[in-house]
Amino acid sequence: MEYGIFDNTIVVRLDKGDKIVESVLSVAKKEGITLAYLTGIGAVDDFEVGVFDLDKADYAHYRYTGNHEINSVVGNLTTKEGAPYLHAHITCTGCDGTVVGGHLFEGKVSLTAEIFLQIINGSAERKFDSTVGINKITF
Repeated sequence: MEYGIFDNTIVVRLDKGDKIVESVLSVAKKEGITLAYLTGIGAVDDFEVGVFDLDKADYAHYRYTGNHEINSVVGNLTTKEGAPYLHAHITCTGCDGTVVGGHLFEGKVSLTAEIFLQIINGSAERKFDSTVGINKITF
């Protein structure tokens, strides 16, 4: 992984074997980011996504392997208990043209990925809301 800082934007290049969530959180911690949004493209060969089950108030997990193009990874960085917190969704297309996606738990880069972090001045904290079962943004 390498990254460059350009005004309020951090451009992150991930390489084969890098993990998306782990890498983004590492940059956020190192650079002291408390609020940002992100977008990216690239390729993965092992990734886990989830779809939130409203009745269970928990995620159904799905894991995919094999070459997939990242159509889009989008999300935001906030903090939870003072540490960087990433909430991202990903959509990918496999070799057979099937499109899959959901809440991104982790993805291992197969070729490269390009993530753009747009830093927002300020901060937002996540707190668990037991009425819906998720970590909601608070101001």
